[in-house]
Amino acid sequence: MNILRPLFSVFILLLIITGLAYPLLTTALAQWWFPDAANGSLVVQNGDLRGSALIGQQFTRADYFHGRPSATAEAPYNALASSGSNLAASNPQLDEAVQLRVAALRAANPQASEQVPVVLVTASASGLDPHLPPAAAEWQVPRIAQARHLREQEVRKLVAENTRYPQPGFLGEPVVNILTLNRALDALTHP
Repeated sequence: MNILRPLFSVFILLLIITGLAYPLLTTALAQWWFPDAANGSLVVQNGDLRGSALIGQQFTRADYFHGRPSATAEAPYNALASSGSNLAASNPQLDEAVQLRVAALRAANPQASEQVPVVLVTASASGLDPHLPPAAAEWQVPRIAQARHLREQEVRKLVAENTRYPQPGFLGEPVVNILTLNRALDALTHP
């Protein structure tokens, strides 16, 4: 019994430290230093929850920027079923899906360049990616300008204003959050 007492005491101590004190401390610090990120980076507009800046959403209308395809189960951008398609690059099903997406994008964007950005036809590993490279957003500008009756230059300016660059500049690539960009687009056309 003498051997078990120190083992049990250390177990209880470590349980309190790692199971209670550490999680409470990190949660409190996150709420203090980064309250928006700690609460899911929720986007609220006029009192209505519009989504999260961390999770992609399916935009299908011609007057909105479209994000990457989602391969999540049951529904696109299902945060409860985050996953990629798990199809290998040599899989004929992936080739067929990409060809269908390219054809659909070219049909919806006939005035855009012939070369469709690869991120617009391939799903991310999580299936929830909310960002696009600026070039993929730029590729969609002609369609959106026509659908919203705007000059292409105005829409390009909006893409540039919503492009986020990594800090410091050598860690990663610039990205555009599609939800934020579409909200800015709505604010531009519906002040």
